[in-house]
Amino acid sequence: MATYHIETYGCTSNRGESREIERTLRDAGHYRVDSPTDADVAILNTCTVVEKTERNMRRRAEELEAETADLIVTGCMALAQGEQFGDLNAQVLHWEDVPAAVTNGECPTPTPDAEPILDGVVGILPIARGCMSNCSYCITKFATGRVDSPPVETNVQKARALVHAGAKEIRITGQDTGVYGWDTGERKLPELLDRICSIDGEFRVRVGMANPGGIHGIHEELADVFAKHEKLYNFIHVPVQSGSDSVLEAMRRQHRVEKFETIVETFDARVDHWTLSTDFIVGFPTETDVDHEQSMALLENTRPEKINITRFSKRPGTDAAEMKGLGGTIKKERSKEMSELKRQICTEVHASMVGETHDVLVVEDGVGDSVKCRDEAYRQVIITNASERGVEIGDFLTVEITASEAMYCFGEPIEVRAEPTVTQ
Repeated sequence: MATYHIETYGCTSNRGESREIERTLRDAGHYRVDSPTDADVAILNTCTVVEKTERNMRRRAEELEAETADLIVTGCMALAQGEQFGDLNAQVLHWEDVPAAVTNGECPTPTPDAEPILDGVVGILPIARGCMSNCSYCITKFATGRVDSPPVETNVQKARALVHAGAKEIRITGQDTGVYGWDTGERKLPELLDRICSIDGEFRVRVGMANPGGIHGIHEELADVFAKHEKLYNFIHVPVQSGSDSVLEAMRRQHRVEKFETIVETFDARVDHWTLSTDFIVGFPTETDVDHEQSMALLENTRPEKINITRFSKRPGTDAAEMKGLGGTIKKERSKEMSELKRQICTEVHASMVGETHDVLVVEDGVGDSVKCRDEAYRQVIITNASERGVEIGDFLTVEITASEAMYCFGEPIEVRAEPTVTQ
């Protein structure tokens, strides 16, 4: 678990993004400190309104770099003028990628009494606590212990209650959703998803992080469930962490590259228009130039649409903290190279969607009079002038993709589908 310090500059949108970052970090067991010198990581959410503001952002980034172990820069200036921070030992990230970078590849860590919550039209459903891994770099295992899985029926009842309360999107969460049920002797994630998707009502389901070692034994059954249910976003988050088997062994990950590739190939074969999300830890102490090249090759070959890139940092009490680390310059250069490839891949993926028609769910407000939507594969689609178009959060729409950026697309509504009556 990490301590973080966050500073936010600029408009209401920036402040909203920082609140989302903090909420995710708190849910993962991390906590905020007031001073950057007391933090494992500092987060600077930047503004870029005028030149004077840009100079102030640059100067503050330099100050934070000197005061904290790791620095993450996000926000408008980071996205529009990321090169302004290129000479600093800092990660420049989209705000949605910040929580994953802070966690250093660790599992999320909800509190022991975590219960379903409804946030707007999004329902959060923790299905289990704990994991079955023993990664050498992860400190959260000390807080979570081994996996503890409630019965399938218990989680289905919680999901049904979220739908009846107005949830249009249910996010299945846990330290490692793929090992749900392992403590009872059965792998129950496919059964759970099948049951939840059979609940009456129009809503969508997103599955949270599942380690390759956990889902490899059920990947075919799982892919079939995704292919069967339109309610399931065609999205899986499978953190590979490295393209090198020797690094994975040093990390004590419960998979090797071949298992990850097999999962990807299975979903490619059985699921149309799906999104692969994965994580890489750059600069693990044992990572050589060859290991890094293998990670770059894996990224190029599997081409995930969402990639969380984390520079390795030591967590006290972990075995990896005792290893001799790589220099900051090496980690920075490798991170930059991988981030450039990531941006290229994501840009190409979203550009390929222009001209296509997709069904989306409106999940939250965007900047100004825009809204953020998710399509069948959980790719983000922005609709502008939402109020003029009569588009509201919770609507299910058919849109034509008209333009794209690196991390999202723009859509024009074609049809707003009426919400069906939910059977009690």
